[in-house]
Amino acid sequence: MANIFAKKPLAVLLGEANASGEGALKRTLGAASLVALGVGAIIGAGLFVRTAAAAAQASGPGVTLAFIVAAIGCAFAGLCYAEFAAMIPIAGSAYTYAYTTMGEFVAWVIGWALIMEYALGAATVSIAWSEYLNKLLAVFGTSMPYEWSHSPLESAVINGVTHTGFLNLPALFIIIALSLLLIKGTQESATFNAVIVVVKVAIVLVFIAVGWQFINPANHTPYLIPENAEPVMSGGKVVREYTEWNKHGWGGILGGAAIVFFAFIGFDAVSTAAQEAKNPKRDMPIGILGSLAVCTVLYILFGHVLTGVANWREFADPAKGGEASVAYAIKEHMPGYEWLSTAVVVAILAGFSSVILVMLMGQSRVFFSMAKDGLMPKAFSELHPKYHTPYKSNLVLLVFVGAFAAFVPGSLAGDLTSFGTLLAFVIVSIGVWIMRRSDPDQPRPFRSPLSSASFPLVPLLGALICLAMILALDADTLKLALGWMLLGFIVYFVYGRNNSKLQQGIVVVPTELEEQAFIEQK
Repeated sequence: MANIFAKKPLAVLLGEANASGEGALKRTLGAASLVALGVGAIIGAGLFVRTAAAAAQASGPGVTLAFIVAAIGCAFAGLCYAEFAAMIPIAGSAYTYAYTTMGEFVAWVIGWALIMEYALGAATVSIAWSEYLNKLLAVFGTSMPYEWSHSPLESAVINGVTHTGFLNLPALFIIIALSLLLIKGTQESATFNAVIVVVKVAIVLVFIAVGWQFINPANHTPYLIPENAEPVMSGGKVVREYTEWNKHGWGGILGGAAIVFFAFIGFDAVSTAAQEAKNPKRDMPIGILGSLAVCTVLYILFGHVLTGVANWREFADPAKGGEASVAYAIKEHMPGYEWLSTAVVVAILAGFSSVILVMLMGQSRVFFSMAKDGLMPKAFSELHPKYHTPYKSNLVLLVFVGAFAAFVPGSLAGDLTSFGTLLAFVIVSIGVWIMRRSDPDQPRPFRSPLSSASFPLVPLLGALICLAMILALDADTLKLALGWMLLGFIVYFVYGRNNSKLQQGIVVVPTELEEQAFIEQK
């Protein structure tokens, strides 16, 4: 009988990390490229969309504190990711780490959850990309028809006429374009991403510098949403209430942290590229922790300025700042800087593009590792003969993510993405502690502090904070996430377990002499 908790030997992973030749990914990324990759994934929908959403739904001006809570959870998890990524520099991220610490079934669970993080994350951001493309087109006096820029599940009354979406064409377009770029090559994708990162960070800094002089201190009082806050009305209807525990006060800070956590999903995507890093022992910790540090500072400053320029209640009203909130705040509260609104829209489009790129890259690398282990069809691990990229995986994602982007509303996927990310962080944090106990003598080029086998403070805090943010997600999101995970269990027991190379005994474990030679070589 198959042992669903069988662990993939660490020696095998180390051997795969050192693999070269036709079936191996090319090592082309340095520390700067990895930091840019992380910043590229982090600064996007989270900053430009989720900041206002968290302020309107739960945190008010205290969204800056929500960012700090989310960043603390990320920092603990990031230290654990950095230890794993430097020790096991192989594609697959949390899936791979779980396979060698907690066994195949847990690895499958996290691999399945990562689909919510990367694939649904890419779809969510592509839908937001479509929304902001219309904002840019409006500057030039035109726009995409509602029917061709919204899901069939969405409708709106425009000039007294009800319009229903048919196909979100811009969202589908950007998924196709970036998938084709990823097939072309990792280095080309990284170069494209680096250029975009410079552009969008520059515009974010301009917004912070210019917006600071328009901050109205009254908008920051009270700093937390009071328990008796009046509901927000729009069109004669209640659109937002604040009676639940995670919608006001300090509970609202935790609820807001769960919402803005979507903004931090980029740094762990760096770990999926470990097998393509030139010097993973040094570069992976720099890429993961460096991108997290840069973006946390920018997020706090951005949230402070945005909620100071416009009152948080305006972002709760769909008729005002509900959509394209940053552009709204500039237009309504920063007279004389209308040009900045257009520049921000351009930065947002660029930022969203890099986020989608890194998410699609991360998902294809997770599928690559799962297919190598037999848990996914072999096609996902086949590399292009010329570009050495998992092109079939990218093509499948083009269809799957593209269909989701074209036909499903973005609001459905955002919080599911946060759930998948948080679950990955919990398991990686626990995995570091397990590895410290099971393989204490394994060389660790980077060691997360306060993480000994007997005193695992960092892993414990990382797991607990991220678990708390999972519980702070709304009930509907948790129900959908549970349904997705139950579907994953079915897929594993029907397909994954029966095709697992580890279960079939196909995995070849290097001899002790071969393993020692590899360690000495590294």
